[in-house]
Amino acid sequence: MRGYFAIPTAGGLYFVSAWFVMLFGGVVADELGISTYSYGTALILTIAMWLAVAPLAAAAGGRKRS
Repeated sequence: MRGYFAIPTAGGLYFVSAWFVMLFGGVVADELGISTYSYGTALILTIAMWLAVAPLAAAAGGRKRS
């Protein structure tokens, strides 16, 4: 039953993650010298980060430690 809720949970966390990316991007915009971006842009940045980090996390999690 645990796997049944995995996809909806990941979808919900995706939207929350994008919201946090938008908030933190607005906070650090002045220090980085960038303009703030919209929620749509935050969605694109979030999926890009997820696609970059997921294989790394899977590879790190698959290693056996002795």
